[in-house]
Amino acid sequence: MPNYRRATVSGATYFFTVTTHHHQKFLLDSDVRAALRAAIGRVREIMPFTIDAWVLLPDHMHCIWTLPVDDDDYSTRWRIIKTVVTQRCGERLTNDRFQTSRRKVKHQSTLWQHRFWEHMIRDERDFNNHVDYLHFNPVKHGYVQQTKEWPYSSFHRYVSTGMLTEDWGCSDIEGKFGEVA
Repeated sequence: MPNYRRATVSGATYFFTVTTHHHQKFLLDSDVRAALRAAIGRVREIMPFTIDAWVLLPDHMHCIWTLPVDDDDYSTRWRIIKTVVTQRCGERLTNDRFQTSRRKVKHQSTLWQHRFWEHMIRDERDFNNHVDYLHFNPVKHGYVQQTKEWPYSSFHRYVSTGMLTEDWGCSDIEGKFGEVA
């Protein structure tokens, strides 16, 4: 396994992808959404961060966070968020066929993939590309025809503040939102 080192720069802005274990489709369940909202609120009280953009899909989520100037610890934030959701919803969602001996020894649930993917945003263009990718993701995955139809997205906040128009992403832009890096 390569010696992967996460980017850790205090006060930076990061794009994240967090996925359910084996791409189980439960993130849109009302109890999971409530637990996720509570977990994020709890973390933001003890370890503040700014949510720049977010989209929630059935089996994964993308978000962009900006950390405080003197802070680079997004890993603890994600650990707490995942733990709170697992504590609140794990009994209903635990899937015994995904429970391995390693997960049992480490007392890990079957809700989340072990890790998450992060990318440190480099500049304004990189930020805008990732916001666009994130907001267009429900269309890319075929959940809706237009971005405005997906209710679990910061897209609506961007529209209400005038940063995007409601018809954003409605023109012929197929292929524009491939994987971002």
